[in-house]
Amino acid sequence: MPATGTAILQLARKHIGEKYVLGSLAPKDNPHWNGPWDCAEFASWLVFQVGGFLYGCENDSGDPDSANAYTGYWARDAKSRGKCVSLEEAARTPGAMVLRAPQAGATGHIVVSDGKGGTVEAHSTKRGVIAHTLSGRRWDTAILVPGIRFKAGKVEAPVTPPKTIIYRLTKPLMRGTQVKGIQTKLKAAGFNPGPLDGEFGPQTQAAVVAFQASRGLTPDGEVGPRTAKGLGVVLPPA
Repeated sequence: MPATGTAILQLARKHIGEKYVLGSLAPKDNPHWNGPWDCAEFASWLVFQVGGFLYGCENDSGDPDSANAYTGYWARDAKSRGKCVSLEEAARTPGAMVLRAPQAGATGHIVVSDGKGGTVEAHSTKRGVIAHTLSGRRWDTAILVPGIRFKAGKVEAPVTPPKTIIYRLTKPLMRGTQVKGIQTKLKAAGFNPGPLDGEFGPQTQAAVVAFQASRGLTPDGEVGPRTAKGLGVVLPPA
């Protein structure tokens, strides 16, 4: 198999419909593995299968059979090994990886670009491995993994930003009546966010992660459209 971004995308598409389990381990050197996956394990398995090397793992020099992948390690490798590119470039580059880095106490998320503004990703317990879109979602960086050959398409693949505010743990903290409404809904659902003080702090994030996990959502600790819908919260426009 050629070590190209297109090969990564083609292989990823073969696994659409498979199961997602957060924290599952995918043996990177097993070409017959068909899940369960989480997003980082899926991305790192694809890279190893196509490129023959580890990336985005706790120890990239370790045993591929037991190497642990995580979005935090993807963020680390993006900075130390490269190559970070713009979201716009990744959107038109098959096999590019697009990353939402994790906050402490939560997971991030990583997806494979299809080169046309779409994705293939191990999304969540509820949805499994799916084809999806880059638009309307929050991202931190995009990566062209070194050692893989990429070819960007000539046609731009526009990516629109989220249409609503996404509530999450930031510095300084996000504050206001909307945050208090989220906290109130979390508490009513049985997930204690700490004081109902209108501050999106670590306790509120922990409650969001627990709520997301209980509903089969991506447990990134961020209140975007899907999590808001599950909570019964209406997000204000961005």
